[in-house]
Amino acid sequence: MTISMPTGSPGATGVRPTTIDVGTIPAISREESTRLATTEYARFTNLVGQLHGDDFSKATDCTDWDVRTMIVHQVGAGEGHARWIEFFRQFILGMRLAKGREPVDGLNDFHLRERADWSAEKAIAELPGVQARAIRGRRRFPAPLRLIPISSPGVGRFSLGFLFDVVLTRDTWMHRVDISRATGKEMVLTADHDGRIIADVVADWARRHGRPFELGLTGAAGGDYRQGSAGEHLNMDAVEFCRTISGREHGTGLLAQQVVW
Repeated sequence: MTISMPTGSPGATGVRPTTIDVGTIPAISREESTRLATTEYARFTNLVGQLHGDDFSKATDCTDWDVRTMIVHQVGAGEGHARWIEFFRQFILGMRLAKGREPVDGLNDFHLRERADWSAEKAIAELPGVQARAIRGRRRFPAPLRLIPISSPGVGRFSLGFLFDVVLTRDTWMHRVDISRATGKEMVLTADHDGRIIADVVADWARRHGRPFELGLTGAAGGDYRQGSAGEHLNMDAVEFCRTISGREHGTGLLAQQVVW
């Protein structure tokens, strides 16, 4: 990871003409969230469909999971997202497995325990159907339940609506990064899809730390962003930025602020 002053020629204000003020980045709407989730699920499935043999036993950046268990997790999580009753069943039973850890850790353990004997091939075969149900379930998640507040260590509070509209797609996107890195398979990145997810992540990150910055993100899904003036200057690969503020890499300064994935 490289952090340096952004390249380019700033104008009189010190901000490059193409730099986006994060305050102008719109929140992801319910309609847009469905489109992003549909594309992301398809890209995840396309990636894991390229895997074979020892790809499934390779270690990932989630140190307790190899590639197979990460795919199985996506199936288990998707089933919970498909029906709100199943979501709360998984959460309650997962709480029993947390044993002093964060609830999400118990929930993830539960996904894997229910499917402990599943092969990677079985999980991949189940993915398309599960993802289609998850899209419908996320879209229909009851309005009163969307208001329920939850929190994440080092991140803060957010609603179940934000989880279902935004975070669940981020989670699949980041696991696509994990699997691509573990297996050496190319990760498809485009400005309209991945760039939109990353822009929303930048805006969320900026709101949570509240400090001025200029951020240059490189790569197909990158862009230039700012908040306020006379702040910290950062320049790095867009995917590495996301990996850092997810906790997969150690971040210092503003990069120590994480967002929920």
